[in-house]
Amino acid sequence: VIEDEVVIRNCGCISVEGNASFGNGTTVAVLNETGKRGVKIWDRLSAHQAYILALYRHREIAVKTTEKLIDKYTESVTSKTGIIEKGSSLINCGQIKNVKIGAYSVIIGALRLHDGSVNSKESDPVHIGSGVIMDHFIVCSGSKITDSALIENCFIGQCCTLGKQFTAENSLFFANCSAFQGEACSIFAGPFTVTHHKATLLLTCLYSFMNAGSSTNFSNHMYKLGPVHQGIMQRGSKTGSGAYILWPALIGPFTIVTGRHYKNYDTSSLPFSYIIESNGAGILVPGINLQSIGTVRDAQKWTQRDTRKDPQKSDQIIYDLLSPYTVGKMAKGRDLLIDLQKKQHNNEGDYNYSFLSITKHSLERGIKLYQLGIDKFLGNMLLKRLESEDVKSDGDLTKLLTPESNSGTGDWIDLAGLLVPQSETENLLSGIEAGKIDTPDSMNLVFEWMFKSYDKWTWSWAAEYLEKQEGKKMKDFSAGDVIKLVEKWEQSVLELDNLLYEDARKEFAGLSMTGYGVDGDEVVKNLDFEQVRGDFETNSVVLGIKEHMITKSASGKKLISRLKLITH
Repeated sequence: VIEDEVVIRNCGCISVEGNASFGNGTTVAVLNETGKRGVKIWDRLSAHQAYILALYRHREIAVKTTEKLIDKYTESVTSKTGIIEKGSSLINCGQIKNVKIGAYSVIIGALRLHDGSVNSKESDPVHIGSGVIMDHFIVCSGSKITDSALIENCFIGQCCTLGKQFTAENSLFFANCSAFQGEACSIFAGPFTVTHHKATLLLTCLYSFMNAGSSTNFSNHMYKLGPVHQGIMQRGSKTGSGAYILWPALIGPFTIVTGRHYKNYDTSSLPFSYIIESNGAGILVPGINLQSIGTVRDAQKWTQRDTRKDPQKSDQIIYDLLSPYTVGKMAKGRDLLIDLQKKQHNNEGDYNYSFLSITKHSLERGIKLYQLGIDKFLGNMLLKRLESEDVKSDGDLTKLLTPESNSGTGDWIDLAGLLVPQSETENLLSGIEAGKIDTPDSMNLVFEWMFKSYDKWTWSWAAEYLEKQEGKKMKDFSAGDVIKLVEKWEQSVLELDNLLYEDARKEFAGLSMTGYGVDGDEVVKNLDFEQVRGDFETNSVVLGIKEHMITKSASGKKLISRLKLITH
């Protein structure tokens, strides 16, 4: 079926042979090359649905039930007839066989497309460019596959960009991923996974909000019973140039890994850390990324780089740097470091954890940074709850501070971009097992509801934490209690912002000017640097920190002055 306003010019063969499912129902052997975590793909697969299918194999009934729902959908779209929808352009293409082409697709110079769906929309067209070869695939709205990319057994979500001879097989890419020149095999690329370099190999791992440095190499070659080892790099992690990590390993959120590592680390309870190599040994610097200006910049850029124009978003993404998920891990990390202090207090050398060494200074600083982060998050939640409300009595305060429900308490998890209480995920799985979810679309509707419930659930978690910390129920909190918490928050915000400010200053220090003003003297060097990099005091990030310090301090003082009226 060829709809109106379609242009087809100089193409070899466009056909459907037999019953075609157009990529739907294809099993992608993600994370484990043997296929034991295989994910069946379909037109509207979300990152969160795929996460459950890949990583919740222990909930066998829930996984198999979901797979049957996907099979049912696949049957509904299986046909002997293909379609090229309105406004599409197919120019200078080779073979297009068993492919469903959505509205306003632009396919120019593709060599071969076989068994797939191009789910383009007028609001956000798909572009497929020259030299591209794709077999058994689904590409979602807004994505661009160009420059001789080779794709096999892959799902490519909304607004992904794959090109410059990038090669991928048995992999999942979700919203706003970018991949160029390197290679991916059996990866789960959650939202905003980025790899740009030729010698980079992403292999059998789950990522999200991740940036791979040049020549990064992940390895699962420690096997004797097949390529069964997997890695997990939790949200926001990065690798430095030439990094090597041997799977299995579990790297905590917002961690930077540099050097070569042959041990099997688990740093999931120590977020915002560095893992570095020194003389062949692994060194852990816990919490140090909390004072890195780069971490703040990353958190800001992701919202700006979400280019999805499709009104129907497949992936529900929570961008918050501090959340019940990360702050919960910070609390565990703080307690873990304190416990290491107690157990290894007679140790004159470094502390040891999960094949990594931690210096005494790094451990003490990590405890402090985690506590500052926790205090900042809890204060943020209090201000958000109270700053716009009229509080005239302890009764008003109690009403505002009391959570709407108990949902949100306990541990939180990251469902590949969507932060949710683990209890709510268990409820979803139980609902699937009980037959309450009857289509894969209805499962995605639950994820949309979870996304909308995030703020409410976040306050429930923060309230529970505050109750445990202060040793009293929220209904018993007085204005005086809240004032103390806000004062602690203000101190933590200013201290962390000052650390960020000083970290940003390093980017304008003398060594950073090396190579500038190459043919001149010191004056020329400074002028050249200022023209290219700008001035420290007028840098947008630095100005943002200053403004943040001023506005947050003012917000805290304003709330405290209002609460003091209640105490008199």
